[in-house]
Amino acid sequence: MYNNPDTRHQTPDIIKCIKYVYRFIVPAFVRTEILRFRNYEYYKKIKRIKYIKKEIIAYLEAECAQSDDTEKKDILDCLKQRKTGSIVFPYKFTEKYTSETISVYTDSQCRLKYVLYEGKKLYFPKRLSVKNIQRYYNGLLIEQDSDSPHCYAGEGLYVEEGDVIADVGCAEAIWALSNVERASKVYLFECEEKWMEPLRKTFEPWKEKVYIINKYISNKSEGICITLDDFLKGGPLNVIKADIEGAELDLLEGAKNTLKRGNIKLLICTYHRQNDAYDIEKMLSENEYTLEFSKGYMLFIADIDLAPPYLRKVLIRAKKSLC
Repeated sequence: MYNNPDTRHQTPDIIKCIKYVYRFIVPAFVRTEILRFRNYEYYKKIKRIKYIKKEIIAYLEAECAQSDDTEKKDILDCLKQRKTGSIVFPYKFTEKYTSETISVYTDSQCRLKYVLYEGKKLYFPKRLSVKNIQRYYNGLLIEQDSDSPHCYAGEGLYVEEGDVIADVGCAEAIWALSNVERASKVYLFECEEKWMEPLRKTFEPWKEKVYIINKYISNKSEGICITLDDFLKGGPLNVIKADIEGAELDLLEGAKNTLKRGNIKLLICTYHRQNDAYDIEKMLSENEYTLEFSKGYMLFIADIDLAPPYLRKVLIRAKKSLC
């Protein structure tokens, strides 16, 4: 069904034709204005990040001058040496990853591009270029490095044989793909339509136990939103992983009945908003979960409201066992 994975991706002739037609139809001065606008937005973003970086360095210098926090001192040293675009995870482990070395292949049947992850094909939307896929996948590898604050794997919180798992805000679903063979059932929740086709292709070998749900998991069930309680209707679930752009609290509020069960494990991101770490920790503690934060911090520079103390805890790993 698939092409030989040793064949590197090449730009299809149709793409070349589209580019030629675009240059032929669209006047040069219009193309110039489009490029100027795109470059303006890009450089505006870079300028903001550079400004934020200076602010963070100044703040950490003041902090380190008053304490012996070795981790923050290491982060400060790393920030001073780093280029602006690579400060999200201010740790040396990221230096071993290079996007240019990542091989991207094309499926000869569906024309979707993919990479090989743990020997399995991980597909991407058609509109992504090879370079964009390389960068995207490189970011995923950084996130899931054992030294990363964003790494989902943690002591006592692995997916076990026969578990029912939910990957909420799955996007490409690399976490679910890593665990699909152990799980007895997999729920993939993703609201962006662009991921539907790649997800179907990625999980085609396990389609009998993988369910793709094109909805938002929220604290209410209406329209394109549904609560986890309403979706499950009391059905089994063992592990919830959630990375949903700051809506993690809404997920938990809409899963109150689910959270009361025993033997539930949670992997919940806490970095999208300033107070997420505190609010999510409080809510889970009130529900009698034992929890820990992943090691380290993240500089979520995509948040325009990023403010002191800048460094945010990234992930809560929590579990609740039967009494």
